[in-house]
Order: sequence, then structure tokens, then C-alpha cells
Amino acid sequence: MKYILMILPAAAIVCGIFTGRLPEVSAAVLESASGAVTLALTLCGAMALWSGLMKVAEEAGAVKLLSAVLSPAVVWLFRGLEKGGHAAQLICMNLSANILGLGNATTPLGIRAMEAIQEEEGGSGASDGSASDNMIMLTVLNTASLQLIPATAAALMTAHGAARPMEILPCVWIVSAYSLAASVGAAKLFGHFSRKKVRRADN
Repeated sequence: MKYILMILPAAAIVCGIFTGRLPEVSAAVLESASGAVTLALTLCGAMALWSGLMKVAEEAGAVKLLSAVLSPAVVWLFRGLEKGGHAAQLICMNLSANILGLGNATTPLGIRAMEAIQEEEGGSGASDGSASDNMIMLTVLNTASLQLIPATAAALMTAHGAARPMEILPCVWIVSAYSLAASVGAAKLFGHFSRKKVRRADN
């Protein structure tokens, strides 16, 4: 990837020289750099606002309340984990942070939840470098998570002059729900076939 990033600007400069349009290339580079800085500053402001609001919601207990609501679904999705155990609690907190758009909180919670799953399963999958079904399910849920407030997308739309960036909410919810359902269904299906294959090999 680093070689591609080096080759692309070099190719643009060479093409500009051979076509006699080097001034246009230079102008485009400066304009792009200026636009990138402007976009970054706009995103920083928007993300600071949403992160602050979500932090207030977290301190107010919204994450814990949502974790309690998600607990039955977590028990069904993560088979074999102790109900109300440390791993289940961390998974609920991780999913709650994802749903509320608390991006800074999701990564450490996800890592801790993964470690708790491995510990509760007795190190399953660690010896041969493979992941257990519950580890895969946690990864799937974090990759295709349902998000109630898409702060990053709203910030990008605001930076590009959108008058009502939150109009995308219904579309985001529908697409996220379909994506989540398809991902969970695929993980469950492949997990079933994998366990079936292991049982056949043992027999």
C-alpha cells in the first residue's frame, strides 16, 4: 500500500510534465490539501460535540440501562457464557457503547470483553491461534453494529454543507438492521456447520 501511495502522486506529476499541465496539478494538490484541513477541523468540532453528548448519556446511566435491555439477546447470541457473568456484562457494555455511538469507549470494552470470553471458555481457541464461536460473534457484532446516532456520517454531511444531516437516520437504521441480521445469521450458520464438521471428525 505504501508503494501505491508513492507511485500515484509521482505518476500525476509525470503526466502533468508530459502533457504540459503541471501548474494545474500543483493547483489541484494545494486545493486538495486545503480542503482536507478544512474537513478535518469541521469533523473535529462535530465529533467533539457528539462525544460530549454521548459522555453525558454514559454518566447519566444510559449505557447501563441499555446493557440491561440487551442482556437477554446477549445470552441467546453467546451460547455457553454464564448469564450475568463478567464476560456477558462487558459484551453488553460494548454493544451499548456501539449503539450510542461512543466510539472511544467501544474499543477498550471490546478488547476486555474478548479477554473475558477467552478466560471464561478456558482459553478455547488460544492454543492453536483460532477463535471460538463467541469470539467470532463479538467481532461480527462490532463490525456490523446497529447505531442509533451515526455521529461520523452526520459530521461528514455537515462538513459538506448538508442542511439536515439527521435526515439519514431512518435509512441508517434500516440498513444497519439488515446488515446486523445478515451478519449474525451467517455467523450462526457457519458456526453450526463448523461444529458439525468437528463432531464428524471426532467420530
